[in-house]
Amino acid sequence: MKKVFHLNSKDWKLPGYEVRELGLRKTKYCICIPVLNEGEKIKKQLEKMKKYTKLVDIIIADWGSTDGSTDPKFLKEQGVRTLLVNKSFGFQATQLRMAFAYAMKEGYKGVIQIDGNDKDGVSAIPVFIKALNDGFDYVQGSRFIKGGKAVNTPPLRLLGIKLIAAPIISLAARFRYTDITNGFRAYSRNYLLHSQVKPFRNIFVKYSLNFYLAVRANQLGLKTKEIPVTRRYPKGKTPTKISFLKGNYIMLSEMLKASLGFYHP
Repeated sequence: MKKVFHLNSKDWKLPGYEVRELGLRKTKYCICIPVLNEGEKIKKQLEKMKKYTKLVDIIIADWGSTDGSTDPKFLKEQGVRTLLVNKSFGFQATQLRMAFAYAMKEGYKGVIQIDGNDKDGVSAIPVFIKALNDGFDYVQGSRFIKGGKAVNTPPLRLLGIKLIAAPIISLAARFRYTDITNGFRAYSRNYLLHSQVKPFRNIFVKYSLNFYLAVRANQLGLKTKEIPVTRRYPKGKTPTKISFLKGNYIMLSEMLKASLGFYHP
């Protein structure tokens, strides 16, 4: 089944994207995975996640992979409910906008977000679900709190998180975060559709949406918490799609903008 959505609401600004529905909605919550040519990493991750498909529907938000890792036949075998493929210009925040918009249009009560590079311990999925069931609006995974595990984290990345990212976002959000760059997190429907949040805007293109959503929840008095997760990097050189100078400059710039209220509606 194939659909194409360009604008789901008069107030939502979304990229053009293709929707391939591989199954029916079965659960209260969904888990969205942004990917781009993740190869064997996403395949291994989906095999691990298959045991949780009775608890949460899986939605793949593809930036335009060409390595065959998002083949619909394989995805369906792994229990993936929907494949979304971005057909417009954009980066991670663009992927997330189309994924969250689809999830809201389908009536999900909350969205769990996880990277597609097989670094995250998927065994935490039920813990995110419990937090959403308990009424939390923003749930941030952390490898640095009790019960969490940080394995082979690159030293420069570790320093950046602890000395720059976490303090900046925590100060702006008025909530102490320890692992704000961790992509394992969850949002309630109430948060994503809040009139003072409005995530479906063209201003969110690269990495800004993650920082903005981390800052905004507690500012609005919504229920926020961190939960322990595991994030495991492979030994040796760390693969990344973010260039050291330009990529990190953009991330720092968008982090500061989110902290200073630049993205507030």
